[in-house]
Amino acid sequence: MTWTTSEHILPQYPPVANAAASRRRALYIESMTQTPLQHQATTPPVAAKIPKKREHHGDVFVDNYEWLRDKESPEVVEHLKAENTYQEAVTAHQEQLREAIFQEIKGRTQETDLSVPSRKDDWWYYTRSIEGKEYGIQCRVRAQNSGNPVADWTPPAVEPGVEIPGEQVLLDGNAEAEGKPFFSVGGVAVTNDGNLYAYAVDNSGDERFTLRIKDLRTGELLPDVIENVFYGVAFSPDGTRLFYTLVDDSWRPYQVKSHVLGTPVSEDELVYQEDDVAMWLGFELSADRRHLVLGIGCSEFSETRLLSFDDYDAGLRTVISRDERILYEAEPFLLEDAEGRKTEKVLLTHNRNAINSMVSLVDPAEFTKPLDEQEWSTVVEHSDDVRVNGAGVTSTHMVLSVRKDTIERVQVLPLAGLGTEAQGKPVEPAFDEELYTAGVSGSDYQAPVIRIGYTSYFTPSRVYDFVLPTAGLPAGELLLRKESPVLGGYSASDYVATREWAIADDGTRVPLSVLRHASLVRDGSNAGLVYGYGSYELSMDPGFGVARLSLLDRGIVMVIAHVRGGGELGRHWYDDGKKLNKKNTFTDFIAATDWLAGSGWVDPSRIGALGGSAGGLLMGAVANLAPEKYAVIVAQVPFVDPLNSILDPELPLSALEWEEWGNPITDPEVYAYMKSYTPYENVHPTAYPKVAAVTSFNDTRVLYVEPAKWVQALREATAGDEPIVMKIEMEGGHGGASGRYVQWRERAWDYAFIADSLGATELLPGAGLK
Repeated sequence: MTWTTSEHILPQYPPVANAAASRRRALYIESMTQTPLQHQATTPPVAAKIPKKREHHGDVFVDNYEWLRDKESPEVVEHLKAENTYQEAVTAHQEQLREAIFQEIKGRTQETDLSVPSRKDDWWYYTRSIEGKEYGIQCRVRAQNSGNPVADWTPPAVEPGVEIPGEQVLLDGNAEAEGKPFFSVGGVAVTNDGNLYAYAVDNSGDERFTLRIKDLRTGELLPDVIENVFYGVAFSPDGTRLFYTLVDDSWRPYQVKSHVLGTPVSEDELVYQEDDVAMWLGFELSADRRHLVLGIGCSEFSETRLLSFDDYDAGLRTVISRDERILYEAEPFLLEDAEGRKTEKVLLTHNRNAINSMVSLVDPAEFTKPLDEQEWSTVVEHSDDVRVNGAGVTSTHMVLSVRKDTIERVQVLPLAGLGTEAQGKPVEPAFDEELYTAGVSGSDYQAPVIRIGYTSYFTPSRVYDFVLPTAGLPAGELLLRKESPVLGGYSASDYVATREWAIADDGTRVPLSVLRHASLVRDGSNAGLVYGYGSYELSMDPGFGVARLSLLDRGIVMVIAHVRGGGELGRHWYDDGKKLNKKNTFTDFIAATDWLAGSGWVDPSRIGALGGSAGGLLMGAVANLAPEKYAVIVAQVPFVDPLNSILDPELPLSALEWEEWGNPITDPEVYAYMKSYTPYENVHPTAYPKVAAVTSFNDTRVLYVEPAKWVQALREATAGDEPIVMKIEMEGGHGGASGRYVQWRERAWDYAFIADSLGATELLPGAGLK
C-alpha cells in the first residue's frame, strides 16, 4: 500500500478531546504525508517524534516515542497496523518456510489426544483434544472405590477419540471460544461433593477473567457471575463459598474475596486486602483442605495468613510477620503420633539463616512468641549445593522439591517421626538421563500415589504415578501412565543433548545445554542459536519441544544459556543476576555466545539470539553490547523499556518489580545502574543485526509500547541495512494469541525468521517428518 497526500486516503478520526491529542494527530499526519514513499510496504513506518522530558535524580531523558503508549489513540493503532504491514512485506519470502515448519509441528503432534486422568474425590478429571479443534475439552468420569488403594488410584483406560460410558463434559473450550477473539481459562474448581464447577474465562487476553458456576447435575449455569477476577478460584469444603482474587489498577493481585453462592456479588466478603504496592497476593487451599492459605510476598520476603474452615469466624492468623524479612511458605496439617493422636503442625520452607532454604516443623503455638524464642524442628537441613524449592504433604508423606546440579528432583519422606531422630530417609524416584526435569504435577491428600511429570530435551513429556514407599515397598514404585506420542517417525536417537560450560568475564562457570542433530558434522560451518532468560529465579529446565526439532533438523545448534538471574545453581545464582548485579545476566549470555562461536560446531557469523519477556530485555541488552556477534535477534514480548516502566508505579505490575531490579524512584544508584543498561535508552549508532520484536496489543505484563518504541529507536540509530521489524498480535496477551493452531503458527513465524536469517532453511539429509 502506498500512502499519498490525497485527503480521502488519510485515516479518519473522531473529534479530538484536547490540545495535546490535536498536536499529536497533526504530527502523526505530517509524518504520514511529508515523505510519500516512506509508508510503502517495504519501507518501515516512521513514528512522529513528540518529545517528552523525564527528570530523575538530576538526569534528563527526552523520550520521543512515549506517545505510542496511548492504546486508545487511533494514530497509535494505525501505526501498529503499519508495523504489521511492513513486517509482512519484509518476511513474505518466508511464508513457504513458515508453512513447512507449521506442518512439521502439526505432523508430529497427535491432534486427537487426552491427558492422563487425575482423581479428586469420587471423580477422574481429564482433558480431551480433537483434531481440527483449537481448545481442550474438560471431562470427567466417576471413580470406583474397591478398597484397594493403589487400584482405586489407577487411572481408567481412556482412548483418544473414544468416549467413555458415563463421561461428562464440564467445559468445551471450543464452544466457549466460538465468536470470541481470544479464549483462556484462568482457573477451575469443583466442590467436594462434585456437584458444582466454577471456571474463569478471559476473552481479550488482558488476564481479567469472568467467573461462572455450573451445576453439573443439570448442566445449568447459576446466576452468580463475577467479573474481572484474577487467576485462581477455590470452593470452601462445604461448597457454600467461592474464593477469588481481584487486581488493582496496576494489575497487582491485592484482594481475596469470598462469595456466598446465591447472594449478590456486591455483598461479597473482603477476606483480605494487601495495600503494599510492592507485594503480591495469592491463595490456595491447604493439602488437607482444612485451611485457606494466603500468600503475600515479593522475591525477598513473604507473609502467610491462615483461615481455618473449622473456625471461620475467627478470621486470619499470621504465621510469621513480613517484618521478620523471611521468605517462606507454610503448610498446616495434622500430624499423627505413634499413639494415633493428631496434632496441628505447620511445615515451613524458609530461608531463615539458609540462603538455599530449608524445611522446618513447627507447633502453631510457637508463632505467638518472639521469633528468637520460637522452637523449630529441622526436617531438611540447609545445603550450599541443594536448593529447596518447596515442601508439601499427603496424609502419609512429606513431598519435597529440590534442585541439585541444575536438575529439579522429587523426594519423599514418611510423616512418621518427622522432625525427630526417628525421621526416615528421603526416597527419590530414579531416572536414567543426565539432563531432565522431574516435578510433582498433582497429588491428593488421601492418595497412596503422587503424580510426577517427567521430560528431557528429547524425551517427550511423561506422566508417572509414584507409589509412596511403605514397609513392604521401601523404595516406592514408578508407574508410567503415559508418554506423549510424537508422530512423524520421531526418534530421540536422532538428537544429542550435552552439558557444557562457558566462562564469564569474571571467571564464573556458566552452565549450557547444547542441543543438535546427531548427524551434524563438527566442521565450523553450521548455524547456531543461543536462548536465555535469566530473571526472577526462573530456571530454564530441560523439556521436550516439538517445534524446536524444526530448527535442529535444519542444522542449527541450539544453546540454552543458564545465565545468572535464573535459579539453576541455587539462590546465589539468582542474587548474582538481579538488582545491581543484573549486568551479569547479559555478560553470561555473551560468554555463552563466545563458547558457541569457538566450539567448532558453528560459523561465528551464523549465530542468532532468542529470548522473551525478561529474556527480551536480555535480547535488547546484548544487541547494544555486542551486536556484531549476532546475525539475528528475536525478542518475544520484550521488556526493553524497564526504567520508564518501573519509574511509574501506576503502570501494570511496576511496583512489584522493585525487588527484582531495585527501586529507581528512591535510589539514585539503582537509577543510574538501570539507566546504563536499559535497552531502549542505550540504543546507539552501530550496525544492528536483523531484529524481530514480537508482541501483543493486550499484554498486561510487558506493554506493547516497549517494543514499539524500541524498534523506532533501533531503526533511527542503526548504521546497517538489516531490517528491524515488529510483529504485533492485535488480539493476544502476554502468551500471544489463543488456540493451539494459532500458537503453532506464531512459533513457526519466529523460527522461520531465525532460520532464514541464519541461512538454515533446508532440512539435513534424512531429517524432518518421515
